[in-house]
Amino acid sequence: MLHALELARLTIGQTRPNPSVGAVVVKDGLVVGTGTHMRPGHPHAEVYALGQAGELAQGATIYVTLEPCSHYGKTPPCAKAIIDAGISKVYVAMLDPNPKVAGQGVEWLRKEGIDVEVGLLEKEAEEINPSFFYFMKYKRPFITLKTAVSFDGKMTANSGDSKWITSEESRLDVHYHRHRHEAILVGIETVKKDNPLLTTRLPHGGLNPIRIVLDTNLSISLDVRLLQSNDARTIVVCGSDSDSEKIEAIEQLDHAEVWQLDSSSISIQQFVELLTDKKIMSLYVEGGSSIHSAFIQEQLFNEIHLYMAPKLIGGAKSKSFFNQLGFDEVKDAIQLDFDSVDKIGDDLKIVAKPHSKEDE
Repeated sequence: MLHALELARLTIGQTRPNPSVGAVVVKDGLVVGTGTHMRPGHPHAEVYALGQAGELAQGATIYVTLEPCSHYGKTPPCAKAIIDAGISKVYVAMLDPNPKVAGQGVEWLRKEGIDVEVGLLEKEAEEINPSFFYFMKYKRPFITLKTAVSFDGKMTANSGDSKWITSEESRLDVHYHRHRHEAILVGIETVKKDNPLLTTRLPHGGLNPIRIVLDTNLSISLDVRLLQSNDARTIVVCGSDSDSEKIEAIEQLDHAEVWQLDSSSISIQQFVELLTDKKIMSLYVEGGSSIHSAFIQEQLFNEIHLYMAPKLIGGAKSKSFFNQLGFDEVKDAIQLDFDSVDKIGDDLKIVAKPHSKEDE
């Protein structure tokens, strides 16, 4: 199963919106077939592993990081492939929370007389696909807030300059997380100030996320790189008072579309509900302090990725990550739990999550 988990980790990000899955077929103590799901629409991990094993799959054992599917989608059900191959025992790391599967794959296998055990390295398997599992369980995208700050917590200097606070290694790690997330979000002020591309730029490629801009009054220029570059699907979210001619102009672009809300302002809660309706499972928020503060205030985030550089910026006009809200007393502060602290280049990367009351 450890080998199957490693195979699944190799494809993290490139299978979205599908989960990354690995499979290993073992016969008489020897590995005779391995596989991983490569990309949506392609065969699942079990199919690759069984195909490699061939006739040796008869009477063999298969280890799978996620319950084999039991429904016909873009590919036939893997449970049927396992049955047809003559597998005698199946180890499943965890059940699939997708309602189309949700235990039905395991039930099908058992009805065919195949011995099935569930739960081997379940925690490790769940860590590979957090966005998929969260969306299936809570019907809401997995939301990551990303920020880069100096040692004294500043996102910008007094002038508003922010390039570059953190190291090249930290910026490369950000591109890895862009690859992992289905969509990336910024506010209109970031677009006006930085004119970003918001694409994934890893040494060996990677998938670009859907680019989303929150722009209440639809003040975005048609000349910005997000609209001129067709490297990724681009969505501009605006309020009900936005200019209809400008909406039409944006939607004439092959890669761009406008989501116009039914209110004059943008509600973060309504926006997240819209992401759910559109089945966007994960969101990487790279907005400024006002965007981050809005998500924090609504408690609509799963992780905060904070990259801290060994620099002191200071200044009364310089902005901090969480700048728009404030509490009169420390006891009212939003409590977080540190999940991990790693050194990347010269910087620290701190991952924090909302405080778990289960630990109290």
